[in-house]
Amino acid sequence: MSVASRLAPFGSTVFTEITALARAHGAVDLGQGYPTWEGPDFVKEAAIEAIRSASNQYPPSMGIPELREAIARRWETDTGLAVDPDTQITVTSGCTEALAAAFLGLFEPGDEVILFEPVYDAYPVGCALSGAVARYVTLHHPGFRIDPEALERVVNPRTRAVLVNTPHNPTGRVFDREELEAVAEICRRHDLIAITDEVYERMVYEGTHLRLATFPGMAERTLTLSSIGKSFSLTGWKTGWAIGPESLTAAVRAAHQFLTFTTPNPMQHGAAAALAAPDAYYDELVAGYRRRRDLLTAGLAELGFDVTVPEGAYYVLADHTPFGFPDDVSFVQHLITEVGVAAIPPSAFYPSSGEGRRLVRFAFCKDEETLGEALRRLRRLRP
Repeated sequence: MSVASRLAPFGSTVFTEITALARAHGAVDLGQGYPTWEGPDFVKEAAIEAIRSASNQYPPSMGIPELREAIARRWETDTGLAVDPDTQITVTSGCTEALAAAFLGLFEPGDEVILFEPVYDAYPVGCALSGAVARYVTLHHPGFRIDPEALERVVNPRTRAVLVNTPHNPTGRVFDREELEAVAEICRRHDLIAITDEVYERMVYEGTHLRLATFPGMAERTLTLSSIGKSFSLTGWKTGWAIGPESLTAAVRAAHQFLTFTTPNPMQHGAAAALAAPDAYYDELVAGYRRRRDLLTAGLAELGFDVTVPEGAYYVLADHTPFGFPDDVSFVQHLITEVGVAAIPPSAFYPSSGEGRRLVRFAFCKDEETLGEALRRLRRLRP
């Protein structure tokens, strides 16, 4: 079966159509997850200086030493765990490529990978690319908690891995110690790999970001993926990484070698500068996002939405059923064409259930003026 055939079920044009529709109607974009501001100057200047003074030829496939060492230092500061930058860290072209390399490097056709839905669409695509089979565990609205019994029910002899995204897109959950310990216990007992997508690791407003790799018995079986795109408002740089034991890293590198081979030199120098940012940078980042979150969630609740306030990341899921629409796609189309606000229909994040039909996802990685204008337009809605 060709790659195109395997990816056909994921070839939905909904997001593309929504983007085109939003542009055609001049809608305020609360759909796509990119900030309306640029990243910090000290990071951009480091990349610019690298263009002028460093090599612009191929960097090492696994990443320049300066960035791998910066990742290792940051990891040890955050977790207390030391990692070898030469054998345990691989720089990738964003977390998306790290995911693809992990799936292609680690899984054989027929292996099963457990995914939590609502699910970021790159995860089932990674399964399709590698020939692995996705098995879903649903996080139910409104709490979106991990159910250990539901997780245990899908484990079988073909299960190879569990993928955890925390803070979670699109629910905004920051999974707590009890939930992650349940995942860890199942991984240890069934000898499973854990892959964690932690790109929103700095955007935590309630609770604490816990890394599965730090739980007992998990460092040797966990591959942690992240990037600078979200934390430094540089989503277009596509500079990420994978951290894990040498056995898992070798598999990632085997695929990475023939996916992108390497990641642009200047962005890696900029990323190294970013990871040296003081804690004050992250404090300001979180304060700004918390303020925007509170502005949007309060406004949506006032308008009649049943809002789930996110603990992390930069998305809000809201129940749109008070407005009388049969599903999320028709509601979002109405928002764009009649109200002038773009959002995302979450049913695309629910491959195995229909729970997303009553929800809508808004992004609050936008300046307060943009959020205020969106809320003003949303007043045209009537429950």
